[in-house]
Amino acid sequence: DKEVRAIFLRLFAQLFQGYRSCLQLIRIHAEPVIHFHKAAFLGQRGLIENDFLTKVLNGMAFAGFVSERGPPFRTCDLFDELVAFEVERIKAEEGNPPKMIKHVRELAEQLFKNENPNPHIAFQKVPRPTEGSHLRVHILPFPRINEGRVQELLQEGLARSQGAPPATRGDKKCVVPAGPPVGMFVSS
Repeated sequence: DKEVRAIFLRLFAQLFQGYRSCLQLIRIHAEPVIHFHKAAFLGQRGLIENDFLTKVLNGMAFAGFVSERGPPFRTCDLFDELVAFEVERIKAEEGNPPKMIKHVRELAEQLFKNENPNPHIAFQKVPRPTEGSHLRVHILPFPRINEGRVQELLQEGLARSQGAPPATRGDKKCVVPAGPPVGMFVSS
């Protein structure tokens, strides 16, 4: 699992290397807006004709990526380190599969350590069922319901609810804001 994730981490680090140089922070609005220059990114990488990367950059997932990872001041993670510091290593490993596999395993180990910071805590394993356990009957029969007692309980509940004031919710209704206009998100 972690090795597959590490492979995708490397792939996206290769695809998006240099993306930070194409980010522009616009501070005109109350909230800063981060704009990504797709044409500059594709032009700098010499991938203007690359249909796959163009579609990736035009997707909603990439827009979320830019809004999440665009701010200049935030906590960094393994992806940021790969994009910033491991570009040369990734390029050097392209022709050497054993080095690439070694790097993927190192990344997988880091991913595992990030998700399990305390390896001393042992995970409790669920024991396997014994052979033939599916043949044993473990379920007790459902008890018979006393119809008279059920009617009594229903009558008591109705009597209490008729004497109580009607229940009201404390939430106030309001108009849901429409949000920014669609034209803000359309790239030129």
